[in-house]
Amino acid sequence: MPKNLLIVESPAKAKTIEKLLGKDFTVKSSFGHVRDLEKSEGAVDVENNFKPRYVVSPEKKKVVKELKDWVKKVDEVWLATDEDREGEAISWHLCQVLGLDEGNTKRIVFREITKPAIQNAVQNPRKLDVNLVNAQQARRVLDRLVGYELSGILWRKIKGKLSAGRVQSVAVKLIVEREREIINFEPSPFFRIYAIFDVKNEQGKAVQLKAESPARYDTEKDAQAFLESCRDAVFRIDDIDVKPLKRRPTAPFTTSTLQQEASRKLGFSVQRTMSVAQRLYEAGHITYMRTDSTALSETALASIAQEIEASFGKNYVKTRRYKSKSAGAQEAHEAIRPTYIERQS
Repeated sequence: MPKNLLIVESPAKAKTIEKLLGKDFTVKSSFGHVRDLEKSEGAVDVENNFKPRYVVSPEKKKVVKELKDWVKKVDEVWLATDEDREGEAISWHLCQVLGLDEGNTKRIVFREITKPAIQNAVQNPRKLDVNLVNAQQARRVLDRLVGYELSGILWRKIKGKLSAGRVQSVAVKLIVEREREIINFEPSPFFRIYAIFDVKNEQGKAVQLKAESPARYDTEKDAQAFLESCRDAVFRIDDIDVKPLKRRPTAPFTTSTLQQEASRKLGFSVQRTMSVAQRLYEAGHITYMRTDSTALSETALASIAQEIEASFGKNYVKTRRYKSKSAGAQEAHEAIRPTYIERQS
């Protein structure tokens, strides 16, 4: 009988991790959240500091019972849900329903499902992050108070299937304000002068040069007057400035840039992109797919450099270190990348 029970939120993730940890661990899944707010109007006690009331979801009662049975059989319980607000909240809810001591229960996190990452996490457990749990609870309470309540009003007063929410309602407001600015915009026409010159280069080959006047003319008459003044003018090239063209590679993927590229190149919806990324992560092929960081770990950079040198030679190795421009980005988290760069298929 294994001495340790490790709980994750996904059954696919559980299977992958159990293969990596060996016989001392049994890995089980909570199948996502095990508790949620009550369906009744009293789910959030507004008069009592907005205290939420949680209940075990009917479809999760069997899962909770099985996990309770496992807790009795093992010496130690480890919580390994995702390293974000939702993941931390799932671990907190598990502590509550399974009767675990938050102070002694080991919480581990990792950004990739690989043997070194899992082993490092097991060697460096931490306690539950109460701030993350509170952040998730605040979001959930707002969803219930704002989205749940307003959506019902929209259905009754305007038409069915309309929805409101703490994020989408603000986004709709911004879009409407921008649309009103566009509607009320009064364009003012202007004229620019462009020219094409047929010349010969130093080798005597005929080429065309394009030029643009920096001036803007308010009326066509003014533009025509300038053209007339150029009719018998002599034009010359005073200087040729040759500059090397550099094209920098794009930064590693964040969640938003992954979604944008998948939409642009593959026509994927956000939902499909994240579903595919979730499966890749759970199978151990990529790092965690919810991140706002473009940074890569030193271990990853060394592995990438080694693979490039082995495949193409030292001249092609130039390590770049990216930092997120956003002040709120979590640099402790990595960008989305393959976990094993040496794998070709």
